[in-house]
Amino acid sequence: MNLPLLVVGHGTRDASGVAGFLALVERLRARRVARGGEPGDVDGGFIELSRPPLTDAVGGLWERGHRRLVALPLVLAAAGHGKGDVPGAMAREQDRRPGLSYRYGRPLGPHPTLLSLLEERIDDALAGAARAGTTVVLVGRGSTDPDANAEVAKVARLLWEGRGYDGVETSFVSLALPAVPAALDRAAALGARRIVVAPYFLFAGVLPERVVEQAREWAAGHPEVDVRAAGVIGDCDGLADLVEERYEEALRGDIRMNCDTCVYRIAMPGFEHKVGAAQHPHDHPDDPTHEHSHRHSHDETGPLTTLEEITR
Repeated sequence: MNLPLLVVGHGTRDASGVAGFLALVERLRARRVARGGEPGDVDGGFIELSRPPLTDAVGGLWERGHRRLVALPLVLAAAGHGKGDVPGAMAREQDRRPGLSYRYGRPLGPHPTLLSLLEERIDDALAGAARAGTTVVLVGRGSTDPDANAEVAKVARLLWEGRGYDGVETSFVSLALPAVPAALDRAAALGARRIVVAPYFLFAGVLPERVVEQAREWAAGHPEVDVRAAGVIGDCDGLADLVEERYEEALRGDIRMNCDTCVYRIAMPGFEHKVGAAQHPHDHPDDPTHEHSHRHSHDETGPLTTLEEITR
């Protein structure tokens, strides 16, 4: 079985972030061709903000005769985008194209490959300076899903173990605490005099740039601390390797999702209202049925998909 791969991105208003996503899709396409596949066996699109919209990518695969595919959410943690937004968008595509079916891949992280890529980006920022004497502030996007935020904390701890840093602090750039300045304050209070701020993001965008700006602002007020910013993970062979690993898992049906602390299944304190909540796709302005999808994104026509339908 060799199903086509549909890479699903969230989208960004940053042109370089879009370029990074498209470059990764092209890298995956070239790999497929090198193994005897067709260029049209790999495609990618966004659920909001950026072109091409997901519906164009699905339509391209459909026009090439594909009725079954693997849909892989290009997200680091299993938050709302991976749990609800992407499956909701795919349910809409199935409504438009009766007979379309897909296997759903799991989010990319946490994974040893991502830890190694973060390590490389931190080493680049250190530019030969020692890991000993260096504290890392790992910055996640932040989510209203506590399980996703906990995964960032897990990545921070795994990054600390065995790599020689003095410590790794967890922070978020939006929706969750501690914020970047607070994490920098904590690192300095614990004695850090060299800090690498490492954005835990796949590609460039508004939020990673905000991380760098916040680090620069904090550094300006703390000249006694050497503050450096690492780059995002970016399009690279390591990331493509991980996408292909998740693709192979989906083919085998080996997903291994952790649902024990999912707010859509478990009544976590403060998030009880999310249990069993209907999931809806984003409203992409470049979707040709934009107005129709907007109506479907509200409850008057009923949910497009539920958590039980996603995980069947």
